[in-house]
Amino acid sequence: MNQTVTRRSATDLDWDRVRRWGIYAGLTMAFLSSIGMVENLDKRIIVDPILSLGFLALLWVPVAFGYAATYEEAKEGMAAPEKGERDLVGGLVTGLIGGLFFVAFIAIADAVDLRGVFPRIGPALIDLLTFDRGVAIGSLLWLVISGLLGMFGGLLHVLPDRVRRAVTNALAAVFLVALVEIAVVDIFESLRLTVISDWIYAKNGGVTIAGAVVIAALAALSSVRSEGDAVVRFRTRYATMEGDERKRFNLIAGAVAVVLAVVLPMILGGLTNELLANVGLFLLMALGLNLVVGYAGLLDLGYVAFFAVGAYTTAILTSPLSPKWTPMLTLDFFSIEGWVVMVVVVAVAALSGLVVGTPVIRLRGDYLAIVTLGFGEIVRILFLSDWLAPAFGGAQGIRNIPAAVAGPVEINGTKPQTIFYVVVVFVGIAIYVAWRLYHSRIGRAWAALREDEDVAEAMGVETTKMKLLAFITGAILASFGGMIFAVKVGSVFPSSFKLIVSIIVLVIVIVGGMGSIPGVVVGSLVLIGILGGPTQPGLLAEFGEFKLLIYGALLVFMMLRRPEGLWPSVQRQRELHQEEILQDAWLKAEAADEEGKR
Repeated sequence: MNQTVTRRSATDLDWDRVRRWGIYAGLTMAFLSSIGMVENLDKRIIVDPILSLGFLALLWVPVAFGYAATYEEAKEGMAAPEKGERDLVGGLVTGLIGGLFFVAFIAIADAVDLRGVFPRIGPALIDLLTFDRGVAIGSLLWLVISGLLGMFGGLLHVLPDRVRRAVTNALAAVFLVALVEIAVVDIFESLRLTVISDWIYAKNGGVTIAGAVVIAALAALSSVRSEGDAVVRFRTRYATMEGDERKRFNLIAGAVAVVLAVVLPMILGGLTNELLANVGLFLLMALGLNLVVGYAGLLDLGYVAFFAVGAYTTAILTSPLSPKWTPMLTLDFFSIEGWVVMVVVVAVAALSGLVVGTPVIRLRGDYLAIVTLGFGEIVRILFLSDWLAPAFGGAQGIRNIPAAVAGPVEINGTKPQTIFYVVVVFVGIAIYVAWRLYHSRIGRAWAALREDEDVAEAMGVETTKMKLLAFITGAILASFGGMIFAVKVGSVFPSSFKLIVSIIVLVIVIVGGMGSIPGVVVGSLVLIGILGGPTQPGLLAEFGEFKLLIYGALLVFMMLRRPEGLWPSVQRQRELHQEEILQDAWLKAEAADEEGKR
């Protein structure tokens, strides 16, 4: 069916929508300022000397909300609305309304002492928000800035696809290069190419103006020359591969991954290796939880318990300060003694998975989540209790865990490169196990269990056995993470295994894509690599106290806008968008019938 474009005047807008998004913009900017995010992040420079991360946390709001206020989804079979002046007007008004609310917040904060309610709102924040020019001039500047940025958000609808992609990619490239400054400088220092990093980055931090211009130009040029989204094209191409072609591609990709895993730590500095080791630990746990949640559909909120079991088992077997049992074994990956340690860790983890899984076999959904959450807290409190302190050390934990050994090489936290290699090996094992299970009868049984347990049982799936198998397999992978964590840190304490660890691992799985191995990898890199774990810093250490706020906001956004995750599995994507697929098929069939009648 041919679609015609309807012409509309510049003032033909949904003013209620524009006003609503403008108010949201103003309130969001006021909220980010009142919690101290702008002031804290102002220490991190993005483009020296004109833009800090603190101001960037405000400037994106009018752009995003101006874009949202003027966004109109093209409906199937309906005339597409014309893009032009009305989008610019809508974005401008949205930005102005947001600016008015934000200016009102600045005026109130300047006139009234709000530190009794909002401790972060003080004279220093007011001076920062007004550019040290006073409330009157600062307010006028914010109105102009917000209006122009809102109009830019509306302009993104008007620009041709290729130009819009070039602009957004250029801005994103500058931000990403500034974001990974620590890693890039670390690499260039290792390669003794500090001349390049000194040209890209300023001494005070952030990208230089010349560096930003070159980076933006290169990103824009590559976007203009490319046809569409490269990631989407790659995924589409990969999905069409079959048989020998897919096997050949997987073999090449695996070989490249192995080479990178071997070579990268040699050219990376200690700081980047430490960061990647933390990413790998959370990735290992996320791969295990992905089996339980993504494959079998069992919502486990107490997953950190298995992580703790692996860590404490390793500590008891290896540490000379273990309170009750002191076998003092050495975790040598090339000796029988080290394999004994790993076998015991696996056996204890499997037993703990069986203990947790057995009582919850009959439970589903929210009830299952609540019970597993309870188990996770029970395990932590037991390790903390005075009752079991003679065996597990209580609040003092178990210290002096010796380094692991791989031949002549010692593996401990003071040598992040060796930890990274160990993490890579176990992550590779976990990925292979998850991939094999996904394409096996067990994986198909888990998929049936996730879709409808009653139907799966009626079709002959042993649901009890499959549930227990999911819990046990996930527990074993988490215990490997705990084992490496114990060796890396050199001590274990109950405070390291709080509920928040389970929540963050679950967020990684959801954001990356439930049931998707590449999705879990992407989720770990994005969340842990950039924001960091509960106590582990990421590339943006300045986000430390706002980590959980960002996790929560990201989780809400993903659930509303992209529930399948950043890199979803094909099966999961079809399940979540089944209604849309059926509707599209119905419309296409209807259009074909009309063409046939003609």
